[in-house]
Amino acid sequence: MIVLTAIVGLPIGHALFGASIVYLLISDMDLSIAGEKVVQGLYGSYVLLAIPLFILAADLMNVGSLSDRLLSFCRALVGRFRGGLGHVNVVASLIFSGMSGSAIADAVGMGRIIINLMTKDGKYTPAYAGAITAASAIIGPIIPPSIPMVLYALVSDTSIGFLFLGGIGPGLVLGVLLMVANAFMARIHDFPVDDPVPMREMPRVTFRAIPALLMPVILLVGIYGGVTTPTEAAALAALYAFLISTFLYRSVSVGQAYATLRQSARSTASVGILIAGALAFNYVVTVEQVPNTIQAMLQGTDLNWIGFLLLVNVMLLALGCLLEASTILLVIVPIFLPTATSLGIDPIHFGVIVVVNTMIGLATPPYGLLLFVVSGITKTPIWETIRNLLPFLFILMIGLAIITFVPSVVLWLPRLYGYGGI
Repeated sequence: MIVLTAIVGLPIGHALFGASIVYLLISDMDLSIAGEKVVQGLYGSYVLLAIPLFILAADLMNVGSLSDRLLSFCRALVGRFRGGLGHVNVVASLIFSGMSGSAIADAVGMGRIIINLMTKDGKYTPAYAGAITAASAIIGPIIPPSIPMVLYALVSDTSIGFLFLGGIGPGLVLGVLLMVANAFMARIHDFPVDDPVPMREMPRVTFRAIPALLMPVILLVGIYGGVTTPTEAAALAALYAFLISTFLYRSVSVGQAYATLRQSARSTASVGILIAGALAFNYVVTVEQVPNTIQAMLQGTDLNWIGFLLLVNVMLLALGCLLEASTILLVIVPIFLPTATSLGIDPIHFGVIVVVNTMIGLATPPYGLLLFVVSGITKTPIWETIRNLLPFLFILMIGLAIITFVPSVVLWLPRLYGYGGI
């Protein structure tokens, strides 16, 4: 039912609702159960308020001059090396990820600016610029804040704060690996060395970027200092982005602010419909005892935690080529959670693995959403983007293997802040 309705073009949230209602009809159950589960899920999850607030913060970052100032800072920092603008792309994603929590926001906002810089005067091919932008954009939802991690917390009942901490190490690992791959590709293709920013200019460039650089600091200090909850931190991030864009930098007019609010509202509504559909469908999955059935099947195969995580990685990467990350997190992941817990896999570790998989899926052929986004920005055929992206996908798989089979990469920082775990 879900596949058929999705094929004819119905949004996945509506498809989930439709499948749930058909199941209730066939089972001769009260149709109001679907509405009841949606209301309970939406109004009983305070954490969901963080999603529209992070979306708004990212949109304000994009419409204001914050992205430009951050990019200038990154260019001064690493632009002096061979393939420097590629390194700038990755570092900018690492920094911008501390503000948006969205891979698409990273690619559309910061990515559009850096692609224009990379392709100016023919320094880099548009396809290569698009490929490294797509690869680096996936770091956005891994380093906090992270909208996908908020969704995982919703279905797994884990701490958002510890999830955010768990994403920092893996995000940095992936960033370093991407920079290594870019350095290697830069030598193969003999990419140019940009003119370095004089050291005497560094204080000025840094000073201009400080208000923007303070946003992730405010978020992290607020959450882990016990001052704010993640949802309150999201509200603070949106307010901070609005104030510095509108009053400090004066780069956002009243009309632009209104348009940004409308765009954020549309994006929030889209996510909200998907969450509501997933809440109704998850009731069906629970009633049919699908998680218990899968758990029994996997236990019958004598899989240990390594084999299980290998299986999960393969399945999520395959699904990531076809489905959007939110659908996987809300519908597929709850099915695997009981088995992961029974095998002694830490829920924070498992959550980060899931998020990394779904983010790689955004850049994986044939239907990765980031592929279409960057191909649209660069005006290049999607197959050219894919060809240039393959080396980066290979290095991302290495990073995924490290994150999967070396749990301490994820858990050392949460444990440092008192996380017990499994």
